[in-house]
Amino acid sequence: MTDLGTRGAPPGSAALRRAAPALVGYAAVRALGLLALALWSAARDKSPYTLLTARWDALWYTRVAELGYGYEVRLPNGDVHSNLAFFPLLPWLERLLHAVSPLSYADAGFVVSLLASLAAAWGIFAVADHVHGSRAGVCAVLLWAVLPVGIVQSMAYSESLFTALAAWSLYAVLTGRWVTAGALASLAGLTRPVGLAVVAAVWVAGALSFVGTRGAEPTDGARTPVRAARSSADAPLPRDRSTPGAPTVRRTLGLLLAPLGAAGYVLWVGHHTGKGTFGYLDVQAGWRNGFDGGYAFARFIIDKFTSIPSAFAGVGLIVGVALLVWLYVVCVRQRQPLPLLVYAGVVLTLALCASSYFGSKPRLLMPAFPLLFPLAVALARLRTPRSALVVAGVALVSAVYGAWWLNGSGPP
Repeated sequence: MTDLGTRGAPPGSAALRRAAPALVGYAAVRALGLLALALWSAARDKSPYTLLTARWDALWYTRVAELGYGYEVRLPNGDVHSNLAFFPLLPWLERLLHAVSPLSYADAGFVVSLLASLAAAWGIFAVADHVHGSRAGVCAVLLWAVLPVGIVQSMAYSESLFTALAAWSLYAVLTGRWVTAGALASLAGLTRPVGLAVVAAVWVAGALSFVGTRGAEPTDGARTPVRAARSSADAPLPRDRSTPGAPTVRRTLGLLLAPLGAAGYVLWVGHHTGKGTFGYLDVQAGWRNGFDGGYAFARFIIDKFTSIPSAFAGVGLIVGVALLVWLYVVCVRQRQPLPLLVYAGVVLTLALCASSYFGSKPRLLMPAFPLLFPLAVALARLRTPRSALVVAGVALVSAVYGAWWLNGSGPP
């Protein structure tokens, strides 16, 4: 159980020292994944670096960085794949890094993803530490690192960048830094369509805080031990820790900032295509992607039961979805702070209810890191040697799977 926002954040250097075990562990897991990829790729006479930087979505991002928007591919069935489907923050960063260094656009994308993955790991630790304590924070980061598709965190994709922005925005919400939260939510909205989840979390928490903190006394920002913290049901919502009269203004500014990134890009696409507000939806339709409440995904699972071999895959998908729903229910029962529940719920809903690219769903679920917190809490209760053994075993399996997957079908 945790306080939603009465604990202040430690100073920068102290925060980095506190997060160091998580970051070192994360780097070790990712290094293992890259080593496995290098060995597997060498055995298949493929370039691991090309797999990380110049295939699938990574190519689309580098083309946006190099050539701008307007590129599209017309398929024989009439579908139009436009690069307007890809949000601009990652290509902007690739272009910026290319302009100030000798790196190619693909190299820049890899560097951005590498740095962003470390920022994401630190952000996940900060949130989990705030909610459940440092030991659970380390475990949460390691669990995020050993996800079956964790190799994507090292690719020139936008998942790591988005997760970093989302995690730090949520942390800013939990510690009452509303302008920071809104600014980071706006940047998350410029990174991926699921930026809506961050905006929703900021808005819900901000709106309720106007009511929940009315008449509350300001806090001194002291860090309260997790064991002594009140439950999230009784704790006040996060407050802005600034001068009298400023909290309402800063909170309002944060709420106004949050949707600007996503709204700005969607409106620009509508203007660019001449199709108005719904222009971006038309672009996604060209990729046969949309939101149908999970109908297409359900049909996809049902179709797996047409033969015995594929039926095992169908059972696996059902178990996987059930596990995700169960984890979310446990998050609710453990009374996670409302911003985390809103964020994870929206990410989960958008990922499971998208109407296409079913193989991408594990990748699309990667930013839903609060779902890992119940597992992190359970892992943190084990003695260190046992928890280390569990993480090491899962990390090895994840590394091998990631190498096999990326050399095969890979992330669509």
